[in-house]
Amino acid sequence: MLKIKNLKVEAEGEPIIDGLNLNVQKGTVHAIMGPNGSGKSTICNAIMANHEYQIKGGKIEFLGENITNMPTNEISKRGIFLIMQNPTEIPGVTNAELLRAAMSERGIKESIFEFNKHLKEACEVLHIDKSFIHRNINERMSGGEKKKNELLELYMLKPSLIILDELDSGLDVDSLKEACSFLNDYKEKTGATMIIITHHTNILNYIKPDKVHVISNGKIVEEGDYSLAEKIEKLGFNGAFNMSEVGTDE
Repeated sequence: MLKIKNLKVEAEGEPIIDGLNLNVQKGTVHAIMGPNGSGKSTICNAIMANHEYQIKGGKIEFLGENITNMPTNEISKRGIFLIMQNPTEIPGVTNAELLRAAMSERGIKESIFEFNKHLKEACEVLHIDKSFIHRNINERMSGGEKKKNELLELYMLKPSLIILDELDSGLDVDSLKEACSFLNDYKEKTGATMIIITHHTNILNYIKPDKVHVISNGKIVEEGDYSLAEKIEKLGFNGAFNMSEVGTDE
């Protein structure tokens, strides 16, 4: 579904990703783990064409199509959805207004009645107040509310590839369990593919990955199944791997 070949990425002139390769099969869950500063979130930003990150080499393919130089809106239209660490606040634009426009761009056509019905359903599924529908996007929201807002958007936009960039950031234990339960249900119903970016195993206790990749200094240095995450949880990155391979936290 997603192929990353020899990817090289810079930010502000500094190399961050240096020759990274990743293959993600449809319907699977992949976890990308690594110490702080190892380049995990840069992968997300490169996939979604964040203008602050410059791709200097390599290729990103989604469903066989080269999306390396596509603008973000075109990438999103193809069914890729990123849940960010710290979602942006957009004053003056409500969730309903954003979603109505985004769904139209995705080719999801619904009447106002159907749209409102599905929004209310999403609020019920996510256990959030229906007032979220008419609130400005992420404005004056807590970290947990912002993440639920992202899940509300996901429910309505129906992506096929979901990238979770430190989903557990800003969430308490109960909120994390609830969010993961929703994502597991969504995956079961839709067959969606997931990439989980994380530096510890909290989220992986609730969404079990099929494959775990360890990144260091801009490259994947180790791959394995869930037992690799368990090893990291027990020994830490420094204890599980050679320091020269994994590096240290910033």
